[in-house]
Amino acid sequence: MDGVLIKDLKEGMICDGTYIIKDIEVRKTAAGKTYVDVTILDHTGEMNAKDWNGNENSVSRVKKGKLHRINSRIVAWQGNLQMNINSIKLCDEDTQARVSEFVPSSPISSETMIEMVKEYIQKITHDDLSKLVTSIYDDYWEQLSYYPAAKTLHHAIRGGLLYHVLTMLQTAEKIAKVYTEIDLNLLYTGILLHDIMKLKELKSDEIGIADYSIEGQLIGHIEMGISLVDEKAKEHGLQPKAMMLIKHMILSHHYHPEYGSSKMPMFIEAELLHYIDLIDARVYDFKKHYETIMPGEVTDKIWSLDNRRIYRPDY
Repeated sequence: MDGVLIKDLKEGMICDGTYIIKDIEVRKTAAGKTYVDVTILDHTGEMNAKDWNGNENSVSRVKKGKLHRINSRIVAWQGNLQMNINSIKLCDEDTQARVSEFVPSSPISSETMIEMVKEYIQKITHDDLSKLVTSIYDDYWEQLSYYPAAKTLHHAIRGGLLYHVLTMLQTAEKIAKVYTEIDLNLLYTGILLHDIMKLKELKSDEIGIADYSIEGQLIGHIEMGISLVDEKAKEHGLQPKAMMLIKHMILSHHYHPEYGSSKMPMFIEAELLHYIDLIDARVYDFKKHYETIMPGEVTDKIWSLDNRRIYRPDY
């Protein structure tokens, strides 16, 4: 038996369950006592845990990205639930073979998402934009099947990057039925490429647990995305004017300098890319936090939603 799901843990529980170790670090209290700080997860979410008796030796017996049997007591700390670990043990190989069952994943299978995104790529009728997107995506389909869109923020789940792209494409398709002047060749291409270099900004294992790469920390996915467009344009002899528009869309999609964009959007498809990206991230975050409360309840402050509390309607 795998034990209690993270979403079902309650204060005061004595819990014996199977969870993935997402992160683990030896730390010290203000008084200088060594302890081990752990982030655990299953397919319903993640939780912080503390091994107050842990040290370097206990960390050496734990493996990130692997399943462990954890016995703990659930406590409340600063408004959040936390595990106080009594014991932790690496699971056997038969259990490890089921690790994908424990990972927060896209609600659509990777195989289905790949086919759906390929259909949108086929809708790009501009020859050079089609060549650009096809060339890039053909290099990365395998990684896209499992990469998250972030380490901890929106779509930080297995297959999250591809799911984010797919739902943005679906939103763009609907918006274009109202605003018929939109150039879907540009908008689809911008959506498909705006975050593509998160595949280099992050380093992820095949179960979707990611951390930032050195290149990602020093350069970032926006700048790497622009360089990738230049590289493919040179390789395939693509027209400079179309490439300039796509590079502007990648550059401006974060909108503000403090979020990484040195230019604000200067044409309608670039503007829409930013807002579709924002809508998709916001809806994802609202849905994720609705799962933590009942209808009629209010959450604690949520940093990714401008430190707001949110309410789940009940009427």
